[in-house]
Amino acid sequence: MIGGEGEATDVWMSNGAWVEYGKQFKAILFQLEHRFYGKSHPTEDLSIDNLKYLTSEQALADLAIFVNAMNKKYNLSSNVKWIAFGGSYPGSLAAWARLKYPHLIHGSVSSSGPLLAIPDFQDYFQVVADDLKNVDELCYTAVKEGFAQIDLLLQSKDLIKNLTPLFHLCDPLEASIGNEQDIANFFSTLADNFAGIAQYNKDNRLSTKGTALGNITLDTVCNIMNNNSEVKEINRLATFNKLMLDATNQTCLDFMYSKMISEIKNISFDAATSEGSRQWTFQTCNEFGFYQSSDKKPQVFSDKFPVDFSIKQCEDIFGAKFNSTYLDYVTERTNTLYGALDIEVSNVVFVHGTVDPWHVLGITSTVTQNAPAILIKGTAHCADMYPAADEDLPQLKAARVEIAQHIESWLDL
Repeated sequence: MIGGEGEATDVWMSNGAWVEYGKQFKAILFQLEHRFYGKSHPTEDLSIDNLKYLTSEQALADLAIFVNAMNKKYNLSSNVKWIAFGGSYPGSLAAWARLKYPHLIHGSVSSSGPLLAIPDFQDYFQVVADDLKNVDELCYTAVKEGFAQIDLLLQSKDLIKNLTPLFHLCDPLEASIGNEQDIANFFSTLADNFAGIAQYNKDNRLSTKGTALGNITLDTVCNIMNNNSEVKEINRLATFNKLMLDATNQTCLDFMYSKMISEIKNISFDAATSEGSRQWTFQTCNEFGFYQSSDKKPQVFSDKFPVDFSIKQCEDIFGAKFNSTYLDYVTERTNTLYGALDIEVSNVVFVHGTVDPWHVLGITSTVTQNAPAILIKGTAHCADMYPAADEDLPQLKAARVEIAQHIESWLDL
């Protein structure tokens, strides 16, 4: 199990589909934390000079060294075959590990892995909007109208003051008139609430299972947005915003751009943002892009957070070098290194869910039988990885069975 943008936990050593595959095929299970995340601190801090050692290439080399080390430590036979698992960014790494080190990695299950590096991932919020529309067309329309009403209030120096208490903002929004970054961050944060619910809709994550956040689904969102007892759609948006604040234990919505940048600029491993925020931001600025912008037209969630808003964050956090020209270069380099959607690899199964916006950047249809794709209708990000539940959709249950069959064929059992 390949680690990603967070700490490795013992939960994954006893839960999840890969554990069941391990039991089925009598496997040894290993989980490797990604360098610079969790407790893996290869340097004294997260300065720019040190972050040059944080790349997908070096993470893949870590995997190769790790496999060799475990082969020696446990005196494993040359007949032992390693299968790599990963979801999201580690899903990409799983596929790339098989591509780069086929003599060490015999097969890979790549779940929800984005393979195409792209500066402006404007289709992300298009999928979120489509998810809302698929639940209820009226819900989609209400969200769009609610954001339009916010935009109208922003045009008035008198009415903008109403947004601060309505959305429980930590600072007065009227003080940010003329500050494009604060306004962009406000809209982006509101949109991200919808994105988070869509991306993980009805999954079986143990980290949120049974919690207030885990109980919020797209159905919950649309029940709020279709509630006609609130005449104005903007008030329904505010109700959803308060629900998300409560579910994430926040007393107010912090939208101040300068505060966000200041926190991510902290290079200490003891900083709150060092749990993964600074590191992953650097990887997006230096390798992947993936910026979920409002550039796609028509836009449901306003047009206030274009890709330039994200690129400015790169420059403000890491320096002027990390501009749009640099981002174009590094994303092209990443696609050249790994092949993007033209990757030629065998013994890899690519798994995605249609509700998950990240499926747009992955392989969702089978081109070669040696590297099949499974697109699961109605499921979210990495849904196939989580423990099975009785309420799982039939197509999700079938996908797990199919994945096991591919692993069995790779192992030649």
